[in-house]
This record gives sequence, C-alpha cells and structure tokens, in this order.
Amino acid sequence: MDALVAFVHASLPLPPLHLLVVCLGVALAYVIFGLAGFGTALVAGPVLAHFVPVATIVPLLALLDFAAAGVNVARDGKAADTTELRRIVPAMALGSLCGAAILLLGRPQTLLLALGVFAVGYALYSLSGFKSGAKFTSRAALPFGLVGGVFSALFGSGGFIYAIYLAGRIEASERIRVTQSTLIGLSTLTRAVLFLLAGVYANQEILVLAVALLPAMLAGTALGRRITLSLSRAQFLRIVSAIVLCSGVMLIWRYLAS
Repeated sequence: MDALVAFVHASLPLPPLHLLVVCLGVALAYVIFGLAGFGTALVAGPVLAHFVPVATIVPLLALLDFAAAGVNVARDGKAADTTELRRIVPAMALGSLCGAAILLLGRPQTLLLALGVFAVGYALYSLSGFKSGAKFTSRAALPFGLVGGVFSALFGSGGFIYAIYLAGRIEASERIRVTQSTLIGLSTLTRAVLFLLAGVYANQEILVLAVALLPAMLAGTALGRRITLSLSRAQFLRIVSAIVLCSGVMLIWRYLAS
C-alpha cells in the first residue's frame, strides 16, 4: 500500500493538496468560461501563479481554453453566428499580427493601461442601467476585431473586446456565448500552434498538468453552460459586464505592478 501511495504521489504533477487547490481554481475559472465564453485568466492565472512557474501559465491556459472552446462548439456549434464570425475573424487575425509586431518592437505597457481604463469605463456604463438603445453596426467588427487581436497577442486579454462587440450585435445570450467560444477557440489555437513551434510544449510538465486539470475544466464548463441556459438576456449581459469590469481592474493592476 505504501508503495502504491508513493507511486501515485510521484505521478502527480503537483503535491496532492496543491493540485486540489489548483483544480478548484480552474473549475471556478471555467464556470466563468462556460457562462460567458472568456475570462479564465481572471481566476485561473492568479491561482496557478502560486504553484507553477509563471512562464507555463499562458501556454497551459491556451491548451485548456482551446479544449473548452472545442467542447462548447462541438455541443452547441449550430448556435454560433457564422455571419458575425466571418466579419470579425479576419480583423482578429490582422490584429494578432499587429500585436506580435508591437510586442517585438517595444514595451506596450501604456496600451495595457489604456485597455484597462476602457474596460472599466465600459463595464461601469453597462452596469449603470443606462440604455442608449443604440446597437453596433456590422462595420464595428473591424475595430473590435483589430483591437481584440492586438491585445490577445500582447497580453492574452482580448476576449472581453469580442464580448462587447457580440453583445452589441446578437440578441440571444446562448448565441453570444457560443460565438464567443468559437472566437476564443480560434484565437487560442493560433497561440497554441506558436507555442508548439517554439518548443514550449516539449516541456512534458505542462502537458501532464493540462491532462490532470482536464476534468476540472470539463466540470466547470458544463456548470457554466447550465447556468447560462437558465439566464435571461439582461442577467447574462450583467454577468458579462461584471467579468469585463474585473478584466479591466486586473489589467490596470498589472500596469501598476510592472
């Protein structure tokens, strides 16, 4: 028995108690993802930072986000708004290239602050209850796709930009969630491929930890989806706005801490 326990402990990517804490944090993060289609870094990032090297967090979450988005699309893909995807994906791809160039050319910290302030301002406006009645036109896909792509490449934090656009274009909350998940899946696939080509995933510890966290991700995503299906559009948009607000605060905190 002692030999079996020792073998199990040796096989785990983290000590059992640490792994339990990380699994709980990841499950909560993917409840948020299941609800809104983005936002995992808000919860999972700080929790993981206590137990794994910071350099492994982004590639690890890229794998988990891609898997979670794949699950959502496989289950509810028919609900995605393909027209909006065709509008925003090319701009997102172009924005990602621009973000990569900015990252190579200099320190983009001022942009981090600007994005955080914008996110907080938008979220407070949305949560205030004031309604202008205006909706985004289809032409808004270009600036939102570009900006979302830039900040996804720079900081892995562009998901809420797409959420703001989709909430201003699509009526049904379920269509927003699935369309958002599809966008995140495409974005994280690009990042995962880049990490793969750079040899990041040659580190087997990342892959082992990703497999260990897979059940927590699946459970959180399923619970978030179930909650979303019971929400009205107004309740769903309030949750999205609250997540956007938290995203903005975290970005400002990252700027001040850098």
